[in-house]
Amino acid sequence: MTKQHIEVITSLERRRRWSQEDKERLVAACLEPGASVSEVARAAGCHVSQLFRWRKQLCTISDGRASTDCATPAPSPAPQFIPVTISDARSLSAPDQSPEPTPPPRSRRKPSVVTIELGQGKRVRVDSDIDTEALGRILDLLERR
Repeated sequence: MTKQHIEVITSLERRRRWSQEDKERLVAACLEPGASVSEVARAAGCHVSQLFRWRKQLCTISDGRASTDCATPAPSPAPQFIPVTISDARSLSAPDQSPEPTPPPRSRRKPSVVTIELGQGKRVRVDSDIDTEALGRILDLLERR
């Protein structure tokens, strides 16, 4: 049988006061390989968010950067913005390069649907542009059923 530590609060004050050593001990337990923060919090009788807050406080150095011994990453520097100029695409072509030829416009014909009767009430409807090899594989598969 295991012994469990129970704390009985008899005063009117409902908040627990954690010593710095207790905070450091619990945060160190959270940083152990394979440790679960929720299990550490449950065993200590505190909320998971409290452990995360302590970890953030303990892992921050006075100058605001995260220390190297904590699992929290150092804050990334602010993004650098690069000025952008928007101009017409035709003015961007280099004089020594010939412009790429534009493909000829496709004729806009109306797609048609082909219905194939397989018998026994089976029908297959496909677009007239279907790849013939793909259609052959589909029909072979349907014939086997």
